[in-house]
Amino acid sequence: MPATPRTAPVTPGFKGLGLGEALVKAVAALGYEEPTPVQTATMPLMLSGRDLIGQAATGTGKTAAFALPMIQRLTETDPPAAGARRASRRATRGLVLVPTRELAMQVAEAVHKYAHGTGVSVVPLYGGASMLQQIRALERGVDIVVATPGRALDHLRRQSLDLSAVAMLVLDEADEMLDMGFAEDIDAILEATPEARQTALFSATMPPRLRAIAERHLRKPERITVQRETPAAGKLPRVRQVAYIVPRAHKAAALQRVLDIESPTSAIVFCRTRLEVDTLVETLNAHGYRAEALHGGMQQRQREAVMRRFRAASADLLVATDVAARGLNIEQLSHVINYDVPSAPEAYIHRIGRTGRAGREGTAITLAEPREHRQLQALERATRQKIEVATLPTVADLRARRLELTSASLREQILAGELDDVRVVVEQLAGEFGILDVAAAAVKLAHSALTGDGEEQELPAAPPPREGRFDRGPRERPEGRAPRERAEGRAPRRAAPSGPTARLFFGAGREAGIRPADLVGAIANEAGISSRDLGAIEITDRFSLVDVPEEAADHIVETMRKTMLRGKKVLVRRDRAGE
Repeated sequence: MPATPRTAPVTPGFKGLGLGEALVKAVAALGYEEPTPVQTATMPLMLSGRDLIGQAATGTGKTAAFALPMIQRLTETDPPAAGARRASRRATRGLVLVPTRELAMQVAEAVHKYAHGTGVSVVPLYGGASMLQQIRALERGVDIVVATPGRALDHLRRQSLDLSAVAMLVLDEADEMLDMGFAEDIDAILEATPEARQTALFSATMPPRLRAIAERHLRKPERITVQRETPAAGKLPRVRQVAYIVPRAHKAAALQRVLDIESPTSAIVFCRTRLEVDTLVETLNAHGYRAEALHGGMQQRQREAVMRRFRAASADLLVATDVAARGLNIEQLSHVINYDVPSAPEAYIHRIGRTGRAGREGTAITLAEPREHRQLQALERATRQKIEVATLPTVADLRARRLELTSASLREQILAGELDDVRVVVEQLAGEFGILDVAAAAVKLAHSALTGDGEEQELPAAPPPREGRFDRGPRERPEGRAPRERAEGRAPRRAAPSGPTARLFFGAGREAGIRPADLVGAIANEAGISSRDLGAIEITDRFSLVDVPEEAADHIVETMRKTMLRGKKVLVRRDRAGE
């Protein structure tokens, strides 16, 4: 594979990239004016039929970069003659593999919008949805399938998904799929497609395991690298990065203090677990914030309703897990808040990349525990930007900020006019008291009405580390080094979770076909737990053991008891050997 990234020529809009008139009109109707750098670089190659590797971060327009050429190529070529499928079924000629069901839904929705009027059909396949409905959709025939690896493999085994006619295949967020343990699934799926297919691989990072997959399955791929835009010397970065060092017991109160100071117009708060999301939403709403939860334990209609309310500004805060929020496209997001330090720099980059888009400035705030200074240092190296370690706002800071907001509200009211009906009260009181005392009393009443009594307590703040002194955090694997596979179907060696852990017992093992990818994928997708937060996995003939964060253990047990593993419900409980 070529080592030198290709530089694409400057082209006049989407039409100059080779898109047909119908698709140019479709993207214009959706409000897209000019292609992004990754679209400019990759679309001509995909339209020409070349294999490619696109290395670009989240939020750069990758979905349109592969979806538009796929739709055009499928409309330009006739389906293969009856040998690949029964004549009564439309052949599946496009396949997109993604790591999570949220991203599968988002990509399928985008393909559906782009393909409006072309006759190209799309269906998403992911766990947690009705298998029967998905089988029926496939039986009717579909041009493009967007699927998670686990569910795609399930359909292949049931012979409800036929990939023998696939002409174009895309691996999106490929590094995330590997982190979730889907490497073997990806190999099996690609083996079920024709060798003559066109393949495109998109990833934010390019670890050695991913390069190995590319070497096995791609044919002389062109490599495209789209670097993150770095600010010119002397200019402010688009994303202001701030961290507050907060003891864990005071995080919820600290978050409220920061929200009051920052007054975000639209913000996402990222948490590690579904339980943490639900608890935090309940706390925030009890204190007068308009917060909505988004996690993998919610049904699709619930997630759609949440996003409608958030986009309509009926909610100010979206509290979400990484898995649930992956692939969401939210315009004009002012703040991204990490309630916990992300477990990997890539996750941090993905999160903060959601704000500061389209030339606007954004703010990324991280609440770090005193032991997490070392992780903050790793994030600085990954972003090549300084993270300001700020002092948590005091009660005095909060009161001053609230007075600023009251002053702004009063100023708006004065400019709006319509004060004649209350002037008489001012004139009457001015006969008894000084005009400044009357105004001060009015401001105090308005301030209390807007902000409440404000009887806050000072929060304990952890001191910042001395220069060059960082608490020892979890050991980091050297960049690019892949974990070594264990024998007999056991999981790759995983880093232990940074906090207390619990061991969970799953009543199925090798005899039931259980593999590490099944356990990691199910827990990540269904329970909303990052794959990086899971510890050691051991699979025996008849049962499996998984180390999980203690604070999420009961939630995982509850969720996994409702979840199918390899098409069957299995016993899930805490491991009694450790009791």
